[in-house]
Amino acid sequence: MTQTVTLAVKTRTKVQKAAKHLLDEGKIPAVLYGHGVPSRSVEVEAVPFYKTLRSAGESTLVDLVVDNGEPCKVLIHDTQVDPLRQRIIHVDFLQVNMKEKLTTDISVDFVGESAAVKGLGGTLVKNHDHIPVECLPGDLVHSISVDISALATFEDVIRAKDIVAPAGITFLMDMDEVIVLVSPPRSEEEMKSLEGGVVASVEAVEVVEKKKKADDDKAEGEAAAK
Repeated sequence: MTQTVTLAVKTRTKVQKAAKHLLDEGKIPAVLYGHGVPSRSVEVEAVPFYKTLRSAGESTLVDLVVDNGEPCKVLIHDTQVDPLRQRIIHVDFLQVNMKEKLTTDISVDFVGESAAVKGLGGTLVKNHDHIPVECLPGDLVHSISVDISALATFEDVIRAKDIVAPAGITFLMDMDEVIVLVSPPRSEEEMKSLEGGVVASVEAVEVVEKKKKADDDKAEGEAAAK
């Protein structure tokens, strides 16, 4: 059964209104667009949106209710994040046609326990945390589970072809691509080599900085003598 959640938004009448004002009011500016429908500027309350994003992610259908009207099926297609304040400052809602296939990314949920990590002290290396897919909107799933218990040794890997795609979903990636593996712990020799490299790098930086300071002092002296 397709998981859906409901989210209410309002038409943004003052499109030119500074986004900062909306954000300060606890709202997020957004746009709704899709097949056969004109683009619409909307705004959404921040708290309900964050709850919806946690629940739905970007690969679960959302029933979007605009101005208390009839709900339309959308995906949270894109979000823009303020890198300084780490908050979402704009959202794209993509209205979908339930009869047309779409492409999107579905997150990978790593489950189980790897003997190579727990018993051998290895490090889990996740090469991909999302998988690009094609499917009908009604076949979308929130996430794709990958059981890492198959990683018993450092030679074991899980490739895209090892993952059973949910019904109706086609993976859009090289099926030989490695999704996850376990790297062995570094040896004492490797750790010493790394430490030596760090010391050498620090010493090299200090030499460069001393030379730069000497050149600056020399230039200042020559300027003062003129």
